[in-house]
Amino acid sequence: MKDKGGEAPLKPYVFIAKPIPPEVEQMIGEHCRYDIWKEDTISKEELYEKMKDAEGLLTSGTAIDSDLLDHAPKLKVVSNNSVGYDNFNIEEMKRRGVVGTHTPYTLDDTVADLAFSLILSSARRVAELDRFVRAGKWGTVEEESLFGMDVHHQTLGIIGMGRIGEQAAKRAKFGFDMDVLYYNRSRKPDAEKELGVTYADLDTLLKTSDFVLLITPLTDETYHMIGEREFKMMKDTAFFVNISRGKTVDEKALIRALQEGWIKGAGLDVFEKEPIGEDNPLLQLENVTLLPHIGSATAKIRLNMFKQAAQNMIDAVYGKTPKNLTKEFQ
Repeated sequence: MKDKGGEAPLKPYVFIAKPIPPEVEQMIGEHCRYDIWKEDTISKEELYEKMKDAEGLLTSGTAIDSDLLDHAPKLKVVSNNSVGYDNFNIEEMKRRGVVGTHTPYTLDDTVADLAFSLILSSARRVAELDRFVRAGKWGTVEEESLFGMDVHHQTLGIIGMGRIGEQAAKRAKFGFDMDVLYYNRSRKPDAEKELGVTYADLDTLLKTSDFVLLITPLTDETYHMIGEREFKMMKDTAFFVNISRGKTVDEKALIRALQEGWIKGAGLDVFEKEPIGEDNPLLQLENVTLLPHIGSATAKIRLNMFKQAAQNMIDAVYGKTPKNLTKEFQ
């Protein structure tokens, strides 16, 4: 389609705020004019300059607040390359007519796999005993001091029974013969029937579970939802695993729980401050397994997420309804 002067209209201009795979860059280039930031981080000043004419932004953690939106008068869509979108100021975006998208579904199985990696590693002390062997300590202590805890036939409590929670429940129920409790804002009758999971209020779940898996989004309601009160409710033999967002947990209370034996151990993929600070006491504790926020970090899944994020952005700048609008914009 050409304008009256016989020239094709300019493609929409978008900004990509992080490195992306070449094939995704090519995909975007077929539909949009674009600029891309090839480094891991971008300063506010540089970002604001890039946003002056941008109709779309592809990012994963950039704060979408009034300051950024003031510098982006043409912006139509922010496409998050993640499931979570706690970086969105929803009300400001709505006020400016900017929609938000994310990348659900693609990573459900992969993140559930990681959840079970942390459950198994924590229970059987995999990371701790790997360090033990590397330090040449094998044979220097009684074998009983290396004992871990079984996962099979134990009780798993899942806080947040979304798509990832359901995949984790499948692994627990059918792979490890676990009893599965879940707590969610609304009950999931279909999941209860198909997976054999049982709804419980939060306090009952915490008191009963041998493993507590947190998979909630970060909202005003879930900020620090697990703190001193909740950790003291858990069994002193229980393990806590967090693959949601770091700020859903009061990290100071978690550190005390691990130091003082309120719980047996923990497995963490997320932290209140990321990357974790060098002075964080968690780094000195043997009864916690720490990962650098890698829930969806496999090559296949990240590529699929980037493709999904790119398509969401392309659809929006061309006036189509993106497939993966966050629920607030649906």
